Amino acid sequence: MPSARSIEELRVEHRNRQVRWGFIWALWCAVLWGAWYVPGTVIYEVEPFVGLADNYLLAALVITILNAIAVLLAMFVWTGALGKIGDYGRTLMQPRISRWYLPAGVAGMLAIFGSILAIAYVGTAFAAVAALLYPIVGAFAARAWYGETITKRAALGIAVIVLGGVVIFAPGILGEITGAGGGGWLGYLGGLMAIVGWGLEGAIAGRALDVSDPDIGLPLRFTAEVAIWLVIAVPLASILAGGAFWAAVGASLTSGPVLLLMLLLGLTFGFCYVSWYKSFPLIGVGRGQAIAALYGPLALVWLYVFTLEPPGIQFAVGAVIAVVGSFILFTERRDVLEVIRSVPSRHRAPLTTDGTD
Repeated sequence: MPSARSIEELRVEHRNRQVRWGFIWALWCAVLWGAWYVPGTVIYEVEPFVGLADNYLLAALVITILNAIAVLLAMFVWTGALGKIGDYGRTLMQPRISRWYLPAGVAGMLAIFGSILAIAYVGTAFAAVAALLYPIVGAFAARAWYGETITKRAALGIAVIVLGGVVIFAPGILGEITGAGGGGWLGYLGGLMAIVGWGLEGAIAGRALDVSDPDIGLPLRFTAEVAIWLVIAVPLASILAGGAFWAAVGASLTSGPVLLLMLLLGLTFGFCYVSWYKSFPLIGVGRGQAIAALYGPLALVWLYVFTLEPPGIQFAVGAVIAVVGSFILFTERRDVLEVIRSVPSRHRAPLTTDGTD
C-alpha cells in the first residue's frame, strides 16, 4: 500500500502537470488569436469585400457568418479526430448541459462581429488591442453571478486595464468628437461589443465547463452561433439588404482567395478557442484569460510581420498596459496550483451525458 507521502507526491505532480498544460494551452490561444487578425484584415482587400468599401457593415456581416461556419467545420474535424462525435450528439440532447452554450454563442457572436466591424471602420491594430479590456466585464460578471469578491488587487488590475483602454480609445474618440475623425463610430461600437461579448462569454464558459468536456462544448457553442446567424440574422439581412446580401455571399463562396482566407480564419480561430476553453479547467478562467490576453501584443507582431506597417504608438502602449492590468487582476496571492471553484446549487447540472448525476 503506498505511503501517505508518496500519495501526496503523486497528487502534487498531477497538479503541477495540470498547471503546466493549462499555461501551454493559454499561450497557444494567445498565439492563434493574434494570428487570426491577419486573414481578418486581408479579407477586406479581396473581392467581393474590397468592392463593399462603401458598405462595410454588410461586408462585416457576411464575413462573420462565414467565419462562424468555418470555425464550426474546423470544430467538427477536431471532434471527429478525437472520436467524440457521438458525445457531441448525446450532449446536444441533454438540455441541462447544452443550454449553457446558447448564451455563450450569443455573447461570442456579438464579440466576433464587433471585432470584425472594428477592423473595417477603425483598423486591425485597434480591433486587436481594444478587446483586451474584456477581463473587466468578466470580473464584474463573475461578481454579480458567482458572488466572487473584487479584492484590492483585483480593483488595482481593473484600474490599470481602464488606463490601457483610455490610451487605446481616447485619441480616436476625441478625433470623432472634434470632427477630425474618419466617421468610425461603428468601429468604436464594434470594439465595445468585443469587450462586452468576450467578457461575458468567459464568465459563461466557466460554468459551461463545469458540466461538459471542452472538446464537446466548443462545437455546441459554435452550433448555437451558426444557428442564430442562419435563423435570425440571415432573414433580416435578406429583408434589409436584399439582393446585395446574397450577391456578396455568392461571390464569396465562388472566390478562391476568399475560401482560402476562410480556411485560415476557421483554423486559427477554431483552435484558438480550443486552447482557450481547455485552459480554463486547468488553471481557472481568470488566469486563462490573463495569459490569453497576450494575444494583443502578439497580434501587433503578426500584423507587422505580414504587412510591414508598424502599429500606432498608442495601440502598442495601451496593449502593454492592458496586459499588465490583466495579470494584476487575475494573479492573486494564493497557491496557483489549486483551482477551487464553488458552484452554487442553482447552477449545478449533471456531470454526465447519460442522464445520471
